Amino acid sequence: MASNLNYSNGTRNAQQQGLITYAGADAIMFIYAGPQPATANTAITTQTVLCQMTIGGAFGTDSNGTLTITTPISGTATASGTANFFRITKSNGATVVMDGSIGTTDADLILDTVTINNTQTVTISSGTIIRNNI
Repeated sequence: MASNLNYSNGTRNAQQQGLITYAGADAIMFIYAGPQPATANTAITTQTVLCQMTIGGAFGTDSNGTLTITTPISGTATASGTANFFRITKSNGATVVMDGSIGTTDADLILDTVTINNTQTVTISSGTIIRNNI
């Protein structure tokens, strides 16, 4: 039987509030070159960290299942490569919260360019994480 789960806005909001709480203050976003692991529970192996940035303060705000990162975040690249995916961890840098794809269109995280050069400043000026019905 196919799944046909649908969540109300209240449920989606509660899930996103749980994500905010779980991530906690000063969560870290890592941008990687290399293949995205199969799940957020899969360890990073041969992938290269291109940049890391702290999501200062609260992770974001939520409205009906859409989590908005409202404060720009930035970091200095420590390697050069093509950004393929991001991973967000708690402030300890080890406890994984989530990961997703990176691209210039049709990806979880949209960047102006996926080409990152060592010592370049990488800035994410705004973003949303949308909790779909399923």
